[in-house]
Amino acid sequence: MSERISREELVKIYNIEITFFDELVDVGLLNIETENEVRYLLYEDLPVFERFTNWHYDLEINLPGLEVISDMLRKMEDLKRRNRDLMNKLSAINDQYEDI
Repeated sequence: MSERISREELVKIYNIEITFFDELVDVGLLNIETENEVRYLLYEDLPVFERFTNWHYDLEINLPGLEVISDMLRKMEDLKRRNRDLMNKLSAINDQYEDI
């Protein structure tokens, strides 16, 4: 079983509103596990949670803003991956023509 932390522990440690955590889950920004009606966040997802918490509480970014930023960052990562793939293909094509 993966290491995880309960929603209640997160609320106490990070001094956040429980509704903020629930809203992140409801809009799909956080993935959780539920066991015996207790919601858990996997430790591997903790950096994402911390990022959203900092943006919301320190920078005062609302939930729709968090959704937009998250979507844009995901698209940027996808574009970086696609660009890397295209550059690798272009390099392979160049290598073929250099051999001719």
